[in-house]
Amino acid sequence: MIPVAFYDTKPYDREYFSPRAVDSGVELRFHEFRLDASNAASATGCRVVCVFVNDRLDRACLEILKGLGVELIALRCAGFNNVDLAGARELGMKAVRVPAYSPYAVAEHAVALLLALNRKIHRAFNRVRELNFSLGGLVGFDLYGRTVGIIGTGKIGRIAAQIFRGFGCEVIAYDPFPMDDWAAQTGVRYVAMEELLGGSDVISLHLPLTPETYHLVDAASIVRMKKGVYLVNTSRGKLVDTAAVIHALKTGHLGGVALDVYEEEEGVFFEDHSGSAL
Repeated sequence: MIPVAFYDTKPYDREYFSPRAVDSGVELRFHEFRLDASNAASATGCRVVCVFVNDRLDRACLEILKGLGVELIALRCAGFNNVDLAGARELGMKAVRVPAYSPYAVAEHAVALLLALNRKIHRAFNRVRELNFSLGGLVGFDLYGRTVGIIGTGKIGRIAAQIFRGFGCEVIAYDPFPMDDWAAQTGVRYVAMEELLGGSDVISLHLPLTPETYHLVDAASIVRMKKGVYLVNTSRGKLVDTAAVIHALKTGHLGGVALDVYEEEEGVFFEDHSGSAL
């Protein structure tokens, strides 16, 4: 049996993985806490650790794992910025990740968030629950004919762009590695970042978190955006400088923000805090 230590697990992890370990020669050891250097000794006897987005596998943690005989790091996520890959390579440890989530699901979710924001669905829902059927403050705008800027045209970004084209939007895009054939086929136009920021009514982020993309949206880039622009981020929370975005919302420079990621989400997302005050 190959022992595998699972970290930051929830009941659904056990429900999904346990049946698939039967007759596979794998022994699963589930831990609810997150893995870091302070508790890495919990992997004693395991050759594999399976981790999630908030586990911290820095050099110190990796050295402990290596000393325990861990050979493989398996991430239950697509992102890998929480793992010191250079350190893992030096220590002779391998790392694997989820190659991709359903790109359609993420792209459709990004568009759904924008529609909810633009048509004030969240406000209307709360009003109706209180038997308030007034229409004041619930007016949005037509996406048809508007300009949508897509930053990052990987699988998800391309699908999102095609959905917006279906709405009748003009779609412009920025990517350091443009896909000109795809753009020509779908009617998308690649532009410089400066033109995208200044010419978009909606900006949607679809790119990984790297040292180069950290705080891609900050005070300086927001100033270059059109006043009233909507910002959508379904990628990584730290692509956005939260303080700068809050300030831009308060001053009205940003018309609205639709997020399903947050810069300080660790300890918040994936947890039930309904009985406590954050």
